[in-house]
Amino acid sequence: MRITVFGAAGNVGRRVVAEALSRGHEVTAAVRDRARAGTLPPAVRVRTGDATVPADVARLAVGQDVVIGATRPAPGSERLLVTAAEGLLAGLAGTGARLLLVGGAGSLIVPGGGGPVLDDPAWVPAAWRPIAQACTDQLAVCRRAGDTVDWTHISPPALLEPGVRTGGYRVGGDELLVDAHGVSAVSMEDFAVALVDEAERPRHRGTRFTVGY
Repeated sequence: MRITVFGAAGNVGRRVVAEALSRGHEVTAAVRDRARAGTLPPAVRVRTGDATVPADVARLAVGQDVVIGATRPAPGSERLLVTAAEGLLAGLAGTGARLLLVGGAGSLIVPGGGGPVLDDPAWVPAAWRPIAQACTDQLAVCRRAGDTVDWTHISPPALLEPGVRTGGYRVGGDELLVDAHGVSAVSMEDFAVALVDEAERPRHRGTRFTVGY
């Protein structure tokens, strides 16, 4: 399978690249700054491109089966997440490539019939609200796109941090996944496993899903 990863030099992107390469896929890393490509495995093909620019997306989608959007803006630039979703969807329209887009937990529902995670300070402290809101708006952009692009939106649990690759995770829909101790978490390594699993065996086309332990 031929996979292009936008945000390939980021925390999630680097792990997705490594996971896809380990399974024998042909991976293109799309980065805005080639200086950051030094953190990537030598087997990856590096190309310069910006997810917010539809022309860049279309150019890097040629001949690709799947495009993964794993960009994460710096604090203060959270709205770029929405702009990137718009750029990816516009650039992929008509290309035939699928889009797997990494979102956030803010748009999920609090377990037990609660409201959006975004509005619950127990899950989203004030400092996290801008990125949580941007992730929620990012999902709305996908839903408005309808079937113009074959998209899938993946929301992580509340805690997504570097860890170990176990290869195991649970899958959910629109509700935040928590374990028996009330913890909502998955390692970035296992989140990458879930992303590449979905790329290989699509089960959530045109919708959002989440993963967790």
